[in-house]
Amino acid sequence: MLFAESMSQLWLTYYGISILVLGAVYLAFAFLPRLVRLPLTWAIGGAMWMPASFTLPLVEKGEAYAGWAPSAMVAAVGFLEQDSAAFGAGLAWLLSGVVLGAFVGIALWWRRRPEGGREDRRTPPDAGRPAATPKAAESDTRRREPVIG
Repeated sequence: MLFAESMSQLWLTYYGISILVLGAVYLAFAFLPRLVRLPLTWAIGGAMWMPASFTLPLVEKGEAYAGWAPSAMVAAVGFLEQDSAAFGAGLAWLLSGVVLGAFVGIALWWRRRPEGGREDRRTPPDAGRPAATPKAAESDTRRREPVIG
């Protein structure tokens, strides 16, 4: 199997696929305003990307395997196995990833927000010109060839 001996390759593939999922989530929320869309998308990204440690008992008595996995998986397996310690730790890391992701989304919105609360403070290009007559409006819609010089 391709990932049998390489945990780093497995994590790299997981993060690569999750970036594609995050892009699909962003596009799926296109109907929402940017202030809602960015924190929601990044909260989902935080849930996907936040790791948590886990411990699994092995077949040999007293032996255990410890490792890292996405916190959503640690919480889900802890819930299904009724392991309250794993579920609590996984859920705590999952919620911290969601909150951190939401803060990243708000920061991205804040950085690219419109200034002054208006969408565009600049004046439109034709604000200084008088209203066009029907003849002038018709000549503006026709295609003009470029002129060099």
